[in-house]
Amino acid sequence: MINNYHDPVLLKESLDGLDIQGDDVIVDVTFGGGGHSREILNLLSNKGLLLAFDQDNEALENQWDDERLLIAPSNFRFLINFVKFFDVFPVDGVLADLGVSSHQFDIPERGFSIRNSGDLDMRMNQDSSLTAARVVNQYQEKDLYRIFNNYADIKNVKRLVKHLQSSRKNRKINTTGELVGVLETIAPGKRENQFYAQVFQAIRIEVNDEMGALRDMLHQTAKAIRPGGRLVVISYHSIEDRMVKNFIRTGNVDGKEEKDIYGNNNAAFKAITKKPIIPTDEEIERNPRARSAKMRVAEKL
Repeated sequence: MINNYHDPVLLKESLDGLDIQGDDVIVDVTFGGGGHSREILNLLSNKGLLLAFDQDNEALENQWDDERLLIAPSNFRFLINFVKFFDVFPVDGVLADLGVSSHQFDIPERGFSIRNSGDLDMRMNQDSSLTAARVVNQYQEKDLYRIFNNYADIKNVKRLVKHLQSSRKNRKINTTGELVGVLETIAPGKRENQFYAQVFQAIRIEVNDEMGALRDMLHQTAKAIRPGGRLVVISYHSIEDRMVKNFIRTGNVDGKEEKDIYGNNNAAFKAITKKPIIPTDEEIERNPRARSAKMRVAEKL
């Protein structure tokens, strides 16, 4: 097991949100370092089960022997497939902690962080063919516009795209350090790190199709969770949080209210938390990466 892999964010709050009973079947779609999963198992009886997802091979090294623990080495967008494969349909609760793990950020060769230079990778699934280097060096202008407009809060996207295109003509951008070097000349003064983080975020979301996977997973929870069961989602940027909020309110991530022939809202959940739960100052001081976390809890109707 990798020590200090991930300090689970909003641990008590997420466990409370799941409202776990001893014999429940719970799904943790983001196993990571196993922090949330281990505490979930502590609340389950010998008859309870935990199904944990992770597409990262290194994360799967953190699993431990427990007959109540089932592992799905897959992206959580295949939630319903594995729930049925393991014959645990329907489940009593689903937890999603959408953040990149501390381990992924801290290993330079994974390419997630602006702090240390490593390969321009950013793949959560190391078997995937799409890397950050391919996005940066080969994406067409229209696709670069799409990802930076949709997945980051960057004011002058046109300037960024033109600069990337110009820079990669002269020299291929292979590492995170080289990408930061390219961005330095157009980064806004006194907000350089925020700018770099936004660019990296947009590329990472594209590489891992994070929004598509989140959309697929959320829609499948409407089938996978039994009536009265809980959905708990911890997000780390406004795009994710908006999708989760829309899904709980309307039944789809776009927030478009759809009604059946009787005029009833098609939403499958009701919000338990009207406003997102955020970490305490004490937790943020202990774990700075929790600063942007927002948690929403919903109950299946």
